[in-house]
Amino acid sequence: MKNRMEELAGKLKLSEILEKPWTYLTVDFIMKLPVVAGKDAILVVCDRLLKMIYFVVAMEKMSAEKLARLFRENV
Repeated sequence: MKNRMEELAGKLKLSEILEKPWTYLTVDFIMKLPVVAGKDAILVVCDRLLKMIYFVVAMEKMSAEKLARLFRENV
């Protein structure tokens, strides 16, 4: 029998049960796109419960305040 150098994994944990839509989101950017009408990125927002996705045109270099406003107005 070989000696194990790595630590054994712990017990499996159940995933949390999602109950309310638009409570658990994943957010990501698609960047380095060709510039069209001053926009060069896409903000992707996904609701993990409903699997509903929003695509919002954006700019790669955007302040946090503008990003928050963009999110609030479009999602």
